[in-house]
Amino acid sequence: MRSMSFADLQEFIAELERRGMLRRVRAEVDPELEIAEIASRVAKQGGPALLFERVRGSEFPVAVNLFGTWERVKLGLGAEPERVGEELAAMLRPRIPEGVGEKLASLRKLTRALSFKPRRVRRAPCQEVVLEGEEASLEALPVLKTWPKDAGRFITLPLVFTKSRRTGRVNVGMYRMQVYDARTTGMHWHVHKHGAEHLREAAEAGERLEVAVALGADPATVFSAVAPLPEGFDELSFAGFLRRKGVEVVRCRTVDLEVPAGAEFVLEGYVEPGETKVEGPFGDHTGYYTPPEEFPVFHLTCITRKEHPVYPATVVGKPWMEDVNLGRAVERMFLPLLRLQIPELVDMHMPPEAGFHNLAVVSIRKRYPGHAKKVMFALWGMGQMALTKIIAVVDHDVNVQDWREVLWAVSTRVDPARDLVVVRDAPADTLDHFSPLPNLGSKLGIDATVKWREEGFTREVPEALEMSREIRELVTKRWQEYGLQ
Repeated sequence: MRSMSFADLQEFIAELERRGMLRRVRAEVDPELEIAEIASRVAKQGGPALLFERVRGSEFPVAVNLFGTWERVKLGLGAEPERVGEELAAMLRPRIPEGVGEKLASLRKLTRALSFKPRRVRRAPCQEVVLEGEEASLEALPVLKTWPKDAGRFITLPLVFTKSRRTGRVNVGMYRMQVYDARTTGMHWHVHKHGAEHLREAAEAGERLEVAVALGADPATVFSAVAPLPEGFDELSFAGFLRRKGVEVVRCRTVDLEVPAGAEFVLEGYVEPGETKVEGPFGDHTGYYTPPEEFPVFHLTCITRKEHPVYPATVVGKPWMEDVNLGRAVERMFLPLLRLQIPELVDMHMPPEAGFHNLAVVSIRKRYPGHAKKVMFALWGMGQMALTKIIAVVDHDVNVQDWREVLWAVSTRVDPARDLVVVRDAPADTLDHFSPLPNLGSKLGIDATVKWREEGFTREVPEALEMSREIRELVTKRWQEYGLQ
């Protein structure tokens, strides 16, 4: 059952405040480190979203920790993430309809899907104030510096819009942006990302790449920018699916792109192929500083904004931080989509302590010898899962959400010489700081399933301990009598 959707960021903030999930900070705070330390402490305590009303050096308030609890994530998305994933999988599941009833149902699905597409408008709140040319400056924005050895201030919650010259499709991604000066920033495009691909296409054509950056949008649109969508799947249509209505978009003033009409700020500009500048270090969600490296440069041509906007930011670092909940939402929402390709998949867990992309534990219903290895390689062949460093596969009787059960299975059902798979010279995440080369490393697969005789295991599998049902029910019934409450 879906609940409410939000028109923009400020409507979401108002609802959080109405529910007692947001606190206003009226004391003056510094955007350099002070806000980050406050946000970090509050996030680790599972505390409220924060709205800093007086930020030194800027007239604009700053909102952080908006997705700092699972309850706020579900509120922003309008439903349980896994339920959303099941709905999406049902729409994408290929099936030829039989009979008039099923054909009508398929037509209704198609009609509903089309209603999720973006809707163009001529006038938009995000263009109530327009600053072009020399008037456009990043200095007015309360951009945060989050860790002491960061190279400067970083925009941490941007929705970056680019367009493919080859297909005409628009991509929305979230890539941090180091502010160099009033008119330029870094653009942290990893080589595997669509933004980097669009820049390569522009370079082949000998043209600059137009870019628009929306700061502050409704929560469904923000989530669409971090979701690992299948190739060719439009992020704004996905946001419309989450919202149950199309996202209103407006054409930018100086670039040929459309952005959410309800955005708080929009930065318009371009990236010149071949132009790079050192970006970083930056204190990242891996718990380390990402070292300095050359990245493309974004040039600002125009800023548009609401009359009274709110600047959104997130602070990342060692868990537990706000991004933990967004990562969990991605995991739960896309599990049903993975099952479309791997139906034997029971559950999956990508622990935040491992930085999400470094480790995935999956449970399967094992049906044949070598099945666990088939699942490993299938996952490594699917989109962003290609960057997962370690995949451990366990049987369906192991709860992958419970580390006690996972460690029990991995330590008792594995023979290292037989059950470890190492893949060399494979794609690695750009944020894998310990791979031998940038973006290239190795993978580890762990088959922690019970082995069969067909797999060469000739010993008897010992029976796992389990109390009888009768005794469990008896103890449950008499629990209060024992005085152990």
